[in-house]
Amino acid sequence: MQQTTRLTFSQRHPFLFGMMLILVAVALFWGAMATLRLLFGDEDFSGGQRLGLINVQGMLLDTTPYVDFAEELRRDPDVRGVLLRVNSPGGAVAPSQELHDAVKRLAASKPVVVSMGAAAASGGYYISVPATRIVANPSTLTASIGVKMEMGNVHELMKALGIHHVALTSGELKNAGSPFAEMTPREREYLQSVVMDMYDQFVQAVAEGRHLPPEDVRLVADGRAMTGRQALQAGLIDMLGDRHTAMQELLRLCNATGELPVQAGPEEKRSILRELFLSVLPAGVISGMDDAPYRFFF
Repeated sequence: MQQTTRLTFSQRHPFLFGMMLILVAVALFWGAMATLRLLFGDEDFSGGQRLGLINVQGMLLDTTPYVDFAEELRRDPDVRGVLLRVNSPGGAVAPSQELHDAVKRLAASKPVVVSMGAAAASGGYYISVPATRIVANPSTLTASIGVKMEMGNVHELMKALGIHHVALTSGELKNAGSPFAEMTPREREYLQSVVMDMYDQFVQAVAEGRHLPPEDVRLVADGRAMTGRQALQAGLIDMLGDRHTAMQELLRLCNATGELPVQAGPEEKRSILRELFLSVLPAGVISGMDDAPYRFFF
């Protein structure tokens, strides 16, 4: 009895099977390439000598991605220098300080050049001062050295509506800054002292980063914003120019004889609407607690 041999798909359709193998190989290749781009950026992920590029954009509310990427670049021996592109109007105090310290560690290891965009003011300037060089456009808005505390107060409105607020606290100052109670002179004095302590930290950071006497920094540290040209005259930046100027200065500091590939980051999806929303919310809503860290802003 003769047995019938069943042919496999590859035997019955060798051409189609070959095309399918090619398509699968292409899909795997492009998938791997996309993964590498996700991890290392679009510029270069082949290793070897290169530059780093940290893109800082928007309000500084959570600087963790920037700090992590700065640490990655600092530890990488193939990264010869870093361009810090700053386009930020400022943000919360502690996150700005965290990124400031990360830039300071990075600049102690390799050249760091700041390229300021439309704005690098307040917290945006704070994170820039530890860099090796600071480059700004003539009309960049920068400086704005100061600290502010913002809060709304609905005490009078609640009083008109006949609504009474009761707070049980463990100490006289625990409820300071509450939007539901009139601020007492003691609370105002206490909160002002906190603002001034943060201000002193800002002045000291600028004095250290820019190699200026603190008293000279205080002369311009009244919260005023400056153009890049005014900041140059005040000694708050090093030179005027665009991103290309900053990149050429970085290559010079790295003693590079030609262009180098750039590793850009961090990869982060940012929502402009979310940042605007967070920037105008009451502090307690942002933090979910009374001791809200985002009450204080650079």
